[in-house]
Amino acid sequence: MNTELNIPNHVAIILDGNRRWAKKRGMKPQEGHYKGFTNLENLADYVFSKGVKVLSVYAFSTENFSRAKDEVDYLMDLFAVAFKKYFEKQNKKNVKIVFSGRREPLPEKVLKMIDEITEKTKDNTGPIFNICVNYGGRPEIVDTTKKICEMVKNGEISIDDIDEDLFTKNLYQDLPAIDLMIRTSGELRLSNFLLWQNAYAEFYFPEIEFPGFDEKEFDKALEVFDKRNRRFGGQ
Repeated sequence: MNTELNIPNHVAIILDGNRRWAKKRGMKPQEGHYKGFTNLENLADYVFSKGVKVLSVYAFSTENFSRAKDEVDYLMDLFAVAFKKYFEKQNKKNVKIVFSGRREPLPEKVLKMIDEITEKTKDNTGPIFNICVNYGGRPEIVDTTKKICEMVKNGEISIDDIDEDLFTKNLYQDLPAIDLMIRTSGELRLSNFLLWQNAYAEFYFPEIEFPGFDEKEFDKALEVFDKRNRRFGGQ
């Protein structure tokens, strides 16, 4: 592969298709989620090795709580146990791990994991891994608006201070804009994912479900991104 490719600074991935991957193989949805998690373990390391500085993944949306209780419970256990072990490994690699999303109604065991990993990795100076759990793009914009309104109310800022930069800095995480947004499994929508941050992102929608989205598939995404002409609204 051409080593001179234009590498995106911030990549976002909607981890879609775990359940469909499992269904095609006669497995339970939980088995698809676990396969997706093990794939993410390998893929994240590869993404960072290519020079990507920030990786954001859609691990669990606010709407996902409407799924069957046994599936939601399994995912919460996965976050609390398997993800914690994985993040400990990332900490040793100097990866800074942050989380985006609302805390309510996440169970205490997940909140404990989030707080522990955030604290342990806060001073790491390597790539940033942004995990979106109980996340929604519209809720984030609403929460940010409320936060800024409180700042105005408390006299910390004036209305005239509000601009796009200030809004960005008060999102769940102050991260650079997304350059490449990938959604696996062939669905052609954002599903409420990082709406503000995706304003000028290049979109890539491979047909393959996430458990099969490996290093070779990511290389294909980089090749597509390299061919895009990013004008940011200009000529």
